[in-house]
Amino acid sequence: MLIWTLTPLLLPLRYTWKIARNASDSKTNLLVQLTDGQGRYQGKGEAAPNVRYGESPERLVQEFEQLLAAGLSHVGSLVELEALLAAYPPAHALRFALESAYLHREADRLGQTVPALLGVPAPVARTPTAFSLPIMEPGAVAGFMQAQDMRRFPLLKIKVNQESGYELLREVVRAAPGHLLLIDGNESWTNADALLHFLEKIGQLPGLRVRLLEQPLPAACTTDYEYLRPRTPYPLFADESVTDTADFAAIARQFHGVNMKLMKAGGYHNGLRLFAQTRAHGLQTMLGCMVETSLGIWSALQVSALADVCDLDGFLILRDEPFGLVHEQDGELGMVKW
Repeated sequence: MLIWTLTPLLLPLRYTWKIARNASDSKTNLLVQLTDGQGRYQGKGEAAPNVRYGESPERLVQEFEQLLAAGLSHVGSLVELEALLAAYPPAHALRFALESAYLHREADRLGQTVPALLGVPAPVARTPTAFSLPIMEPGAVAGFMQAQDMRRFPLLKIKVNQESGYELLREVVRAAPGHLLLIDGNESWTNADALLHFLEKIGQLPGLRVRLLEQPLPAACTTDYEYLRPRTPYPLFADESVTDTADFAAIARQFHGVNMKLMKAGGYHNGLRLFAQTRAHGLQTMLGCMVETSLGIWSALQVSALADVCDLDGFLILRDEPFGLVHEQDGELGMVKW
């Protein structure tokens, strides 16, 4: 019989994490641990609940208890685990934590790496990542960037909204002219014409270089996205428009790329399916994260060889990161052995 535990992790942040829809000074994630009765092999997984998808720590704890009552401790294979999760569907983040804990234990038991178990290429030794600037007062940008030594990262992600997006980008470009940027609107704009006006305005900033524009409009604005796609000066990437499933023919009419997050996908295997569909429709691949510990980031790095762009800075936002499974140097991520 397998022994499953779920432990809440209160994670204070190093600074206020503000995006277009909310702000927070701490996060509560959940740690799933799995072992057998003898404790010979173990696996761990992380759930980072996201309010955008109706997830909360309380909901995930309740769903975990329901799964235990439904027989979680008696699953004997990945097939049986998947069948149980299909019969009692949990939140995507919890599903990923459960599946990843099981697969991490299997890798330990079989003496394999996680990429080998998944049948994907091994990650490179050092993975470049973006680093994010949250929404803040424009006058605070230069000091924040200097304090965080942000210019060491190859890509800078700038969280923006309609109210202060232009001013934030102006200050970023002043502090780091010519640095390659990811602009993330988190569904802040409400129509394509307003967004195009914003893009035209920022396009006049000297020294602005943009790698991509991520989910500026709500996912429901499919017609606006189809209008935007041929008109945007920057590659348009889906985030909230692709969760655990999507109509990829429609996504390809709206976007140039997709940001896949394992917490949204609900598991390694579904994440790989989303990557495959992204590639099959001629779209660029991006690998993202929530605010996570190094356990979640370590998990994402197992499939990072499949991504054109990696945005895996979630653990760098934490004040006291608890696991130490990933380290960052000069804007690149390396993993310690599990």
